Amino acid sequence: MLIEPNDTILFTGDSITDCGRDRANPAHLGFGYAFFAAARIQALVASPELKIYNRGIAGNRVRDLLGRVDADLIALKPTVVSILIGVNDTWRRFDANDPTSTAAFEKDYRALLEKIRDNLDARVILLEPFLLHVPADRYAWREDLNPKIDVTRKLAVEFDAELLPLDGLFAQEAAQAPAAYWAADGVHPTAAGHALIAEAWLDHAGLT
Repeated sequence: MLIEPNDTILFTGDSITDCGRDRANPAHLGFGYAFFAAARIQALVASPELKIYNRGIAGNRVRDLLGRVDADLIALKPTVVSILIGVNDTWRRFDANDPTSTAAFEKDYRALLEKIRDNLDARVILLEPFLLHVPADRYAWREDLNPKIDVTRKLAVEFDAELLPLDGLFAQEAAQAPAAYWAADGVHPTAAGHALIAEAWLDHAGLT
């Protein structure tokens, strides 16, 4: 996948994508992987027609993305849609006793992708939710998150979407440097973790 000079790229998801973006400024890209990737894309493509948006919202689950798909996704008419979602669908089970079943996750994610397919002519990139095992209690989350990772992979095939296997990527890098180096709480990337995602995204897009 190469980025075209007149593409409109949309990054969406939860806090990992949001990463402190200024909601009052529709063009603000936050301070994480979406910003890092966008800066490199803008420098390499160097086109005034290229548009890049960040519509991540901290705390979102897949049902939240579905609920705001018209205003925060369809209305922007993106030609490239990048989605990173799923870890909060697991986290809320453990911190708020508010689980999202795998079946509900799949149902809402499928509905989201159907909406994109039916309303846009867009390339879709699904980024796996990921988890590092710091602190140690994160190990217990695996039984809930792993099936959601499997759903993400399944839907990528079903909808002919592209897949970035971030869970495996972070596991690989955590064998080279401590897990907390990449995500201090196992979920939210450090600057190095955000750079890792951005580089993987750019490599997938043929821009490295």
